[in-house]
Amino acid sequence: MSVNGKKVLHMDRNPYYGGESSSITPLEELYKRFELPDSPPESMGRGRDWNVDLIPKFLMANGQDPLFTYSGSHNDTMVGTAARLASSQLVKMLLYTEVTRYLDFKVVEGSFVYKGGKIYKVPSTETEALASNLMGMFEKRRFRKFLVFVANFDENDPKTFEGVDPKVTTMKDVYKKFDLGQDVIDFTGHALALYRTDDYLDVPCLETINRIKLYSESLARYGKSPYLYPLYGLGELPQGFARLSAIYGGTYMLNKPVEEIVMEDGHVVGVKSEGEVARCKQLICDPSYIQDRVRKAGQVIRVICILSHPIKNTNDANSCQIIIPQNQVNRKSDIYVCMISYAHNVAAQGKYIAIVSTTVETSEPETEIEPALELLEPIDQKFVSLSDLYEPTDDGTESQIFASSAYDATTHFETTCNDIKDIYKRMTGSDFDFENMKRKQNDVFGEDEQ
Repeated sequence: MSVNGKKVLHMDRNPYYGGESSSITPLEELYKRFELPDSPPESMGRGRDWNVDLIPKFLMANGQDPLFTYSGSHNDTMVGTAARLASSQLVKMLLYTEVTRYLDFKVVEGSFVYKGGKIYKVPSTETEALASNLMGMFEKRRFRKFLVFVANFDENDPKTFEGVDPKVTTMKDVYKKFDLGQDVIDFTGHALALYRTDDYLDVPCLETINRIKLYSESLARYGKSPYLYPLYGLGELPQGFARLSAIYGGTYMLNKPVEEIVMEDGHVVGVKSEGEVARCKQLICDPSYIQDRVRKAGQVIRVICILSHPIKNTNDANSCQIIIPQNQVNRKSDIYVCMISYAHNVAAQGKYIAIVSTTVETSEPETEIEPALELLEPIDQKFVSLSDLYEPTDDGTESQIFASSAYDATTHFETTCNDIKDIYKRMTGSDFDFENMKRKQNDVFGEDEQ
């Protein structure tokens, strides 16, 4: 909004940036937040060495073009300069708004999928498929054929369709065509195409094929996984956007309590804080500021686990993602595990942070995530949170109050980005245009800096 010439005042009741998606530091602060009776033991190292995300997410890179330059000899660290193009939405937003100038990223070391109580590396190339223990010999051949079909598929070239109509044929029928079994369907839909449920099976296959393509191309570029994670934690993202906003005249006020949303004739005219009213024409906020204008749409359980060891069967990876597909544990939605460590400047030396998350389906949420916690044993310390998922009850066109939806259980930012673009459209009446954002950036920073 600042880049688009709007006058922006950003108020936050918290003393830190990022609201519920911040990274908590020092470690003592995390213990306090979860009301643990003791302070961290000495074995946890220095409290200041910790930056613990409250909400775990990774960024999905893209294989089409160079995304970031690699820094020095640290061949898996990327410095946010010389960026070009990426197709994951958040990466696109970071690139086009130039927030990347404030961030350094590392490639996440592996992506794994759960089957029958064990975890396996997610195969997404022909070579990996043939070497994988996830499938028997005949299944491997069929899956390899499927991957070759996806790799060659071009929606603008009917010769690559092999009898599939991308706008009509359902994904269920595509799987049937290649005679793929249920376990393979599970990891393809949930660990490659990153769907949370199986609803995608009954819709035309084009989006799913493109999602699998994006995953494979990203992996081909980055080697270990298609995921990126910022050094010092996800709390760096909102701080990066805050700096960008400031360049365009935006003002930030932390530690600012919101006492009242001031309305006149059914639409917002200001926000009252500490006896003063800041006048405004439009208001964007998260659901916690306007409880009377949102509805509960479910719950997410998240468990932050501090470990002194890498997760078993991950080749001692310093970071990884594990997806537990719903069908493997008789659920309606997947369970996710995000693991990062001291290698990302978010924990003390030799320590690992694994965060488990899923959509709550029963009255005993902690029992629901047991399959994930078993993979992490032994656990030094757990921090359990239950978050209500709120969504706005109106689209804001009348009140001019635009509420975001709460963060869901997924380990990537795609659903969040869809929400941001949706708010943008409702506020401005036009679609969020990445190219236009880039042009405005050139006006300020000059072409050569892009």
